[in-house]
Amino acid sequence: MLLAETITTLADELAEAGRARGTVPRITARYPDATIEDSYAIQGVWRDRNIADGRRLVGRKIGLTSRAMQAATGITEPDYGVIFDDTVWENGAVVPFDDFSNVRIEVELAFVLAEPLRGPDCTVFDVLRATEFVTPALEILNSHIELEDRTIVDTIADNAAYGGLVLGGNPVAPRDVDLRWVSALLYRNETIEETGVAAGVLNHPATGVAWLADKLHQHDAQIGAGEIILAGSFTRPVWIRRDDTVLCDYGPMGTISCRFR
Repeated sequence: MLLAETITTLADELAEAGRARGTVPRITARYPDATIEDSYAIQGVWRDRNIADGRRLVGRKIGLTSRAMQAATGITEPDYGVIFDDTVWENGAVVPFDDFSNVRIEVELAFVLAEPLRGPDCTVFDVLRATEFVTPALEILNSHIELEDRTIVDTIADNAAYGGLVLGGNPVAPRDVDLRWVSALLYRNETIEETGVAAGVLNHPATGVAWLADKLHQHDAQIGAGEIILAGSFTRPVWIRRDDTVLCDYGPMGTISCRFR
């Protein structure tokens, strides 16, 4: 376990990298014995300072839930981070490119809860009962730790590489659609870059939300009513450049788009 002062120092480094739109050397290169619990502790210090500064937590993101994403990163277990209110954009938004150190896009479903969700032993059925609606979402990845040779410890400490999200499309009640078979076509500048099916997320996207409820229980927390939960990407991340336009077609669930300027 890392010392408390080391955890605080690393959280401060990541906060400064966010302000400067830069990156820092890998934590695991400097502290090879750092554990997953250390990385969640770093994230927790960073999160609590943001809340103290007036930012409002509106949800959580789950990462690395699909084979596509695990293969793309070389990381083999899920992780989670927090979503603040000032990182959520509406469909069709112009997103400031310079707000990020680097930009990649992932294709996801977002669950918005009507009821709290608690672990342990949370199931897909518990998630579906607690969900008010599910809607298409694009996650903006933004890494403040150098990307090469990262481990899950580095990623978790960096708020699971979360940068922002764009919500849109047609929200649906979870009972009204087979969520496993939701598919999407991701376009960058009118060219299809990725396609995927939501079953790629642990065989059912709600499985990731159930995993999150159980993981939060280990940290003496729960998912609150009204929270937005990004269930995990079912495509590989697509790199974005300045002035790129992104559109994702979810078929019957509609389209979602944004431009980076």
